[in-house]
Amino acid sequence: MRFSIIVTAIVITGASLWYFNRGSAEPVSPYRFVTLEEGDLESVVASTGALDAVTTVQVGTQVSGIIASIYVDFNDRVYEGQVIARIDTTLLWSAVRDAESNLERNQAQLRQARRELERLQPLYEQQFVTEIDYYRAQYDLDIAEAATNSAEISLDRARQNLSYATIIAPISGTVIERNVDVGQTVAASFSAPQLFLIADDLSRMEILASVDESDIGQIQEGQLARFTVQAYPDEMFTGIVRQVRLQSTVEENVVNYTVVVDVENPDGRLLPGMTATVDFLIESASNVLKLPNAALRFRATPQMFESLRARREAAEGNGSEDNANPRNGNRPGNGSTWSGGGAGSFGGGANNFTMIWYLDENNELMAVPAQTGITDGQMTEVSSARLQPGLQVIAGVTQQEGEDSNNPFQRAQQRFRPGGF
Repeated sequence: MRFSIIVTAIVITGASLWYFNRGSAEPVSPYRFVTLEEGDLESVVASTGALDAVTTVQVGTQVSGIIASIYVDFNDRVYEGQVIARIDTTLLWSAVRDAESNLERNQAQLRQARRELERLQPLYEQQFVTEIDYYRAQYDLDIAEAATNSAEISLDRARQNLSYATIIAPISGTVIERNVDVGQTVAASFSAPQLFLIADDLSRMEILASVDESDIGQIQEGQLARFTVQAYPDEMFTGIVRQVRLQSTVEENVVNYTVVVDVENPDGRLLPGMTATVDFLIESASNVLKLPNAALRFRATPQMFESLRARREAAEGNGSEDNANPRNGNRPGNGSTWSGGGAGSFGGGANNFTMIWYLDENNELMAVPAQTGITDGQMTEVSSARLQPGLQVIAGVTQQEGEDSNNPFQRAQQRFRPGGF
């Protein structure tokens, strides 16, 4: 009983395997296909850059001291002439008072020198004083006048420094950077320390994009540029090329040029410093046939060329022995019809032609020459009167031809149909 159960199970298992595996005998195409599509294509130059305000002004200080007050913060809107900070004026007021005292002292000395000269003038004319005494008095007057002028300049400088303690906004705009706090000491020596950074108008921004020297020749002023930022990865923004700067930069032995792109930012979502991934639109085409570049890189196998050659010879008839003779130069890759050493190119070195390989409705191998157009790096425009959208184009070989003599696709290569290329 147990033995019969085991035998029955083996029979059922074998029958099941036969039933489910009988469909696996279906022929598998030796080719990998892609679909010929119809749509739009754009040729672009890709780059990256950073968003920035068109005009920014660094606000510094020309005097040293302690920050006494700050009236604005990050993102605040300011207006030209508005007071945005103050520096402690204790020492500056002392300098003003000292300059005033020095001026008063020099003015007193000037008055004394004038009186002395006025006193000696008539005496000198009457020869009651020597010429040396008279000229010494005149010299003292000149020195007093010069000292007074110097004191006036020192007072003006002290008052000007006092006015510098009041930091005002040089332009109307938005505070995008604040580098000081109340109580912090700032020192103005050879260069003015930066206290604030004010952007003129954030509703208009610019991108400073870096473009490789191999692509810079395609960039022109007025071109359309599209870009994305990480903050809004699903949204595309646009801009216009304003300037292609002549000065190059070298980074890791790569020569780049800076391209300035004007960007409108009416809603203020784009912020200074954002990284922009930019595509410069070089060329576009609408409603064209396009193929993945993999199909254009496909190189036909010798068997595929041999199949087409045999079909062509059969179609031309037995009387065309010259065409069938490989020594006459009509072998695949060695004649006026098949050029390029068996590659996918066509036309004796014409780079804008390629061969499109496909199977027709009878599973017969076909090849059509097509002209290539613009490319976006993934898809390329192709044009031929014999191509239609939806065509399954051969883009690769999945198994070596000749491995399976029962493969109907291999058998299809041995058949021919007049009218094929």
